[in-house]
Amino acid sequence: MGGNVKKVALVIGAGDAIGSAITRKFAQEGYVVCAARRNGHKLDPLVLELSNAGHEAHAFSCDARREEDIEQLFVNIEQNIGEIDVTVFNIGANVPMTILDTDSRKFYKIWEMACFSGFLTGREAARYMTKRQRGTIIFTGATASVRGAAGFGAFASAKHGLRALAQSLAREMGPQNIHVAHVIIDAAVDTAWIRENIPDYDERKANEGVVNPDDLADNYVMLHKQPRNAWTFELDVRPWAEKW
Repeated sequence: MGGNVKKVALVIGAGDAIGSAITRKFAQEGYVVCAARRNGHKLDPLVLELSNAGHEAHAFSCDARREEDIEQLFVNIEQNIGEIDVTVFNIGANVPMTILDTDSRKFYKIWEMACFSGFLTGREAARYMTKRQRGTIIFTGATASVRGAAGFGAFASAKHGLRALAQSLAREMGPQNIHVAHVIIDAAVDTAWIRENIPDYDERKANEGVVNPDDLADNYVMLHKQPRNAWTFELDVRPWAEKW
């Protein structure tokens, strides 16, 4: 790439904690960052923060379950901002419910959010990156990616599916010089939901027993920077105190 060519990072599922931290880290690395979530206006404070720090940042509203939304998002960025170097899929849908309480609509919605939208994102990123023979696609996984816990049947099903998709995509894209990686977050991340719902949060926080989103985000930048002779496909992250 020429010296004046913009490096662009796209984060789909740029929530208030993990997604925003990943966006922030890539901005600090000199990337033009594009952050997307269903309600794009919620990204205004992040865009303002990054802009005030001298970074180029853009926010988009996008329902990643809708094929036309994903396709238009990539077209918009590629045509008006720059070529996407790294795409991060970071949508969760961690909704606890027993199998007996899971109706078909809820199951399908969770699958759409945590798996199907990952397929749409990965496919669209790959379509552009294969033309250039370079790029990185990173999927955010969870404990549920490898272990189905009681009360998380729908979520585990979707996350297992996302992991399988990432494995297949990695094998297809590797020969195209495109790095596909899957990050398993096997722990509680320091988010507003965790702070409000984990009884021993203060103790865990004091003992570094919850994942700091900024420290977690460093791993995504590291994966993107890896030389292709030593690519990591799967990285699982947890604090020292987490049982596994």
